[in-house]
Amino acid sequence: MATNTKRKESIADRVYEALKDDIFEFRLIPGDKFSESDVGTRLDASRTPVREALHRLRREGYVDVLFRSGWQVKPFDFQQVEELYDLRITLERAAMHKICALAEEPPIVRTLIAIWNPDHPTERAVGSTVRALDESFHCDLVAAAGNREMTRIHREVTDRLRIVRRLDFTRRDRIDATYAEHAEILDALRQGLARDAADKLTRHIRASQKAVREITLEKIREAAAAQRERRSG
Repeated sequence: MATNTKRKESIADRVYEALKDDIFEFRLIPGDKFSESDVGTRLDASRTPVREALHRLRREGYVDVLFRSGWQVKPFDFQQVEELYDLRITLERAAMHKICALAEEPPIVRTLIAIWNPDHPTERAVGSTVRALDESFHCDLVAAAGNREMTRIHREVTDRLRIVRRLDFTRRDRIDATYAEHAEILDALRQGLARDAADKLTRHIRASQKAVREITLEKIREAAAAQRERRSG
């Protein structure tokens, strides 16, 4: 029994990762509808692990279940994204002021400086590593402020924005900007310039927000056009 349960969990995990990747890479675009049997046939999985994977994606906000008509990739809600970015900025600005008010500089600041201000451009991270480092940069700074509730809420906001924020690192110019802007924020923090650090951080996040909105719309248009071409062909 335990072996069968473990196997089902493994298949559910595989289905979950495959569907999430399809959503992230716009092979399934916002508004797309599908059934559990569609997924099972395509991914060679039975109904139970498929359903488990879909309910997990639903809890994370990626899909919706439709009454008597299967499932749907959650339509993109730009207003909700805007509101989450506003909340993120509020939390991170507060963190800048709290860090600068501490008696001693948090050790994480030195660690982040080493990552985001490398001695040579060839030492910069690439691809998905940059994305992970960027997320850690913002989360680590909020955590360094020492407010556990602020850290928890910020982590929840970060999780909900991950689907769009990852797109900010698909363009070289945005990666370059991220390195430069992170270094400037850290420099202001090291000097104890709370307002300057908060303002630099706000400009950095707003630039990223604008970029991911543009890239998201472009990706959705491209994916929709490709779908129409496949259907007409």
